[in-house]
Amino acid sequence: MTRRHDIDALRALAFALLILYHWGMLYVGDWGWHIKSTHTFDWLQLPMLVVNRWRMSLIFVISGISSAFLLGRATSLSVLGQRTWRLLLPLVFGMLVIVPVQPYVQGIQTGYVKPGFVDFLLRYYEFKPWPKGAFDGWEHGLTWNHLWYLAYLSVFTVALVLMRPLLDSRVGLRVRDAFTGLRGWALVLLPALPIAIETVTLQGHFEDTGDLIHDGYRDVLYFTMFLYGFWLARADGVWAELARLRRRTLASALILFPIYYGLGRVLPDEMAGAQQLVWVLRSVYIWIAIAAVLGWSKACLDRSFPWLGWATEAVFPWYVLHQSLIVLLAYWLVPLRLPAGLEASAVLLGTVAGCWIGFAIIRRAPLLRPLFGMKLRRRDREPAPALHLVAPANELA
Repeated sequence: MTRRHDIDALRALAFALLILYHWGMLYVGDWGWHIKSTHTFDWLQLPMLVVNRWRMSLIFVISGISSAFLLGRATSLSVLGQRTWRLLLPLVFGMLVIVPVQPYVQGIQTGYVKPGFVDFLLRYYEFKPWPKGAFDGWEHGLTWNHLWYLAYLSVFTVALVLMRPLLDSRVGLRVRDAFTGLRGWALVLLPALPIAIETVTLQGHFEDTGDLIHDGYRDVLYFTMFLYGFWLARADGVWAELARLRRRTLASALILFPIYYGLGRVLPDEMAGAQQLVWVLRSVYIWIAIAAVLGWSKACLDRSFPWLGWATEAVFPWYVLHQSLIVLLAYWLVPLRLPAGLEASAVLLGTVAGCWIGFAIIRRAPLLRPLFGMKLRRRDREPAPALHLVAPANELA
């Protein structure tokens, strides 16, 4: 099977955008976060909103595509084992080792935590609830913060494996073929309908908790996007159509966003159906924006870039490390009251440098690689070549 370089490149770029987004959270005005700079800008809300609505949905589409490729070359049980090991181990390790600096800094900002990281860790590892509002996840005693994606993806993988008989049934294959057979404006609009229905029926009943259990709206929305990716993976015809439509979908997304955003600002809350109308327009915007991204990536990224191998391997460790680095650097730098440009540059460059150095260490350390979602290198998991009487089967392929 030919490797899809565009999917590898898009995954790397999507997580790079995630890092930039979390860096922006430090400076966007009127949005709460673990720590805020003294320099905040209300105008940042608009560009942040442009990507906020679809950034995580895109990542779950990519995850669904990757899951389809994995299931195409391994058994369901094998994929489930691989995903469990490569997702839950980094999640647990991250919650215990990488993430704690985030609730520590946030707790200092809220006044519920006293300075002293070791004392904080001793209390954190008791796994008991904290005072209400101490930090995000206070009620659970510990938090996964930005690593929530790993928990959701792990559960979605289990659900996908359990659903395989249904998805491979005659009805399931007809639904898949109907989705991947969409062309023209049907491809641009119809996949947005389930998103709109889910949003109108569920969003008003669930807050965005990020705890998986009480996060019903996002559970359904992100699993829908995950399933879309699973169906899209090998559908060459729909990928060609997405590439053909890329200019139209990009233009449509750029036109639709200000309409949806503007109506959300001007329509009175008491107007019947106003909220539902905005939600429907937002749902259409989400899918059209994702369709545009997928189309442009297929048209422009499906080739072997020199940096792609490195970036593909670096994505997971950078994802695990980046937000704790942003929060820690902000904790050190914000009190210095540096000029806004200098502070923002220092936080971003420090985060990039920290991720770069961290990855350089992690990729060379067999004990660290699985803790950051990386596969063991072949020489770390196989006997020395001198002991091989016959080359391993996968090396003969």
